[in-house]
Amino acid sequence: MKITAVKVIVCSPGRNFVTLKIETDEGLIGYGDATLNGRELAVASYLTDHVVPCLIGRDAHQIEDIWQYLYKGAYWRRGPVTMSAIGAVDMALWDIKAKAANMPLYQLLGGRSRSRVLVYAHANGLDIAQTVEEVLRHREMGFEAIRAQSGVPGLEKVYGVAKGQRFYEPADSALPAEHDWSSEKYLRHAPQLFEAVRAAVGPDVHLLHDVHHRLTPIEAGRLGKDLEPYRLFWLEDATPAENQAAFRLVRQATLTPLAVGEVFNSIWDCKQLIEEQLIDYIRATLTHAGGITGLRRIADFASLYQVRTGCHGPTDLSPVCMGAALHFDTWVPNFGIQEYMMHDELTMAVFPHDYRFEAGYLYCGESPGHGVSIDEKLAAKYPYKPAYLPVNRLKHDGTLVSW
Repeated sequence: MKITAVKVIVCSPGRNFVTLKIETDEGLIGYGDATLNGRELAVASYLTDHVVPCLIGRDAHQIEDIWQYLYKGAYWRRGPVTMSAIGAVDMALWDIKAKAANMPLYQLLGGRSRSRVLVYAHANGLDIAQTVEEVLRHREMGFEAIRAQSGVPGLEKVYGVAKGQRFYEPADSALPAEHDWSSEKYLRHAPQLFEAVRAAVGPDVHLLHDVHHRLTPIEAGRLGKDLEPYRLFWLEDATPAENQAAFRLVRQATLTPLAVGEVFNSIWDCKQLIEEQLIDYIRATLTHAGGITGLRRIADFASLYQVRTGCHGPTDLSPVCMGAALHFDTWVPNFGIQEYMMHDELTMAVFPHDYRFEAGYLYCGESPGHGVSIDEKLAAKYPYKPAYLPVNRLKHDGTLVSW
């Protein structure tokens, strides 16, 4: 089965997405997500200029060979742009192979390991009281796992907190917005937040929190220890993980479970973290970590060390990625949880899909492939719009720090 055409589709139905469409001489079409938040056009150019010409005429069934060809053949290995491009190709080829086999993707991977996929929602508020209210609202929607983020007294803008709306979209300006930050204020506030939230929801709701790389290892260890009484499901991105050994200090300081990896793009980004059991959940995504082929290697390696998956699932990854991820989640034996930021109605219309949400769980569809496509005519009505993630500066002197 030969690849006859490859198309890169960039659209912005509320936010930017990059979608790869692969066509074959047998009439089968596969779709992959190549969205890299704030750097979408870099991946689109990489695909259009360097990958698409290399795919025409190749056998669409040879997924592993094509993955190695794009990874090793580029010479410049890894990196978010390269791996997002490879991830989109891989996702589309698995979609085609499952359609050729006339079965849903999870069956091709090895069949079900579970009947449904546990997901967590995002609840945020300008203050503790509003965050508690949002957590309770999500519990009423059926969520069994909820991430709680709150505004911090004395800081104007904080990651994870929407301004005047329930849906949080961080890439909110044509140039990077500048937020203020104080670790001291945050470290005082976060335990107070979870004391209030846990008291409100009781012991049976899983609570999660995202530090978003903003603390030093010492600070992260202290926060994890301070949050132990509230039994978090996980503390995410407690400190930047470029230096994987930094998590040794965090691990020594706290028994709060640790999750990291949404910015990872290969197994080498998490090898030490997994081998030394410095984390409990790996958060890499199909799009950014080289597709199903890349993430399956990470998950299999993690299973040896009792590390579970907790895949990133924000609105800046398209429903194509979510659809494929749900098939992966349904199969992968060491599954932990799946992030679920709900896309708006327009995005869901642009990307017809067969997965569904019900009472705190997502269910992948049973149609052949991963079950998600793109309405190209509708997508064409929403052209690309520049949108960047913010940056953080220390409140007291303006030093640029992790956002």
